[in-house]
Amino acid sequence: MSARMQVRGNVKWFDTTKGYGFVVSDDGDGDILLHGNVLRAYGFTSVAEGAEILLDVQTTDRGRQAIEVLEVVPEKTKSPDANGMVPPMPTGAAGPLEPARVKWFDRVKGFGFVNVFAKPEDVFLHMETLRQYGYGEVVAGDVLAVRVTEGPRGPMVYEVRSWDYVARIQTAPADG
Repeated sequence: MSARMQVRGNVKWFDTTKGYGFVVSDDGDGDILLHGNVLRAYGFTSVAEGAEILLDVQTTDRGRQAIEVLEVVPEKTKSPDANGMVPPMPTGAAGPLEPARVKWFDRVKGFGFVNVFAKPEDVFLHMETLRQYGYGEVVAGDVLAVRVTEGPRGPMVYEVRSWDYVARIQTAPADG
């Protein structure tokens, strides 16, 4: 086996049923196997096709494989869909990232709901919001960090992050 190295690329595909997928590397040295356990250690159960991702990679006799996910880069901008279900990202001061658990999510329908800790109402979660932050899908019981805004039909998630992301930004040294 070779030493670890950081490689940036884009998700080619990831299948939660199979428990793995592949990343096309920016360095042109071929695809990288991304196992579900490595992705789960980062706090994701899936990752969106095309999402930019930074990995620690190791070369084995079977090819290159990710050994750690370092970053999933969200898309920069999204506009509302034709039905107005996904509002543009609010500008200015944003609310806090809050802990939430997925109540249910239907990938075919393209939406679901989360429950934010200590709040009684369900909060709408759209598939495009997940994709915007690199998620392929979520399942009931997943724990996320979300920012909520008032949508056309009630509270809705406009930012979704993994718990690992929250831990990283809370422990990052301040620029000084």
